[in-house]
Amino acid sequence: MTDKSFLFKREPNWLPAWRGKQGNIPSTARTWLYESASLTQRLRNTCGHAFHVRLLQQCWTKPFQGEAKTLRIRNGQHALIREVLLRCDQQPLILARTIIPSRTLRGANRRLSNLGTRPLGDVIFSYPGLQRLRLEVAHVTNSDWNTESMADLAPDSGVWGRRTVYSLSGRKLLVCEFFLPAVLALEERR
Repeated sequence: MTDKSFLFKREPNWLPAWRGKQGNIPSTARTWLYESASLTQRLRNTCGHAFHVRLLQQCWTKPFQGEAKTLRIRNGQHALIREVLLRCDQQPLILARTIIPSRTLRGANRRLSNLGTRPLGDVIFSYPGLQRLRLEVAHVTNSDWNTESMADLAPDSGVWGRRTVYSLSGRKLLVCEFFLPAVLALEERR
């Protein structure tokens, strides 16, 4: 696929995390947006063996302009972009988009290019040198999504998401996660 994104028509409007805390984010979304530990582990704790990843796409393509700027990728340069759906049984919970510059995929990090349906969180949260450098939030409406991919997943009111810059021993990657209604309902049941 040569599109920049299976999920998006355009890049979301990201805000610094502190500005999101001042806004009108529902408390159920807030607990997911500001989670500092592994979302993969949190979902496993809730769903058990029913948790799994559906790979939507993974390819080398140009990231959105803001993604490239955030990761200091030169204009026109490709990165490995992976988009997945995290599910509990068949229930979609979180849509995730990961952007990995080629320079990040050197040495031990090469395994990030061959995850398949393995959760990214399983790998990066096992790195002793993992650092979270930056967190941003966005509210994404249906006009932002590619209709074909999101028709039955996101409500008309939209969903909240977060974008995190991680460093693996000095090499950066960008992880964007969007919290669907079913994952917010999990929080309400706790």
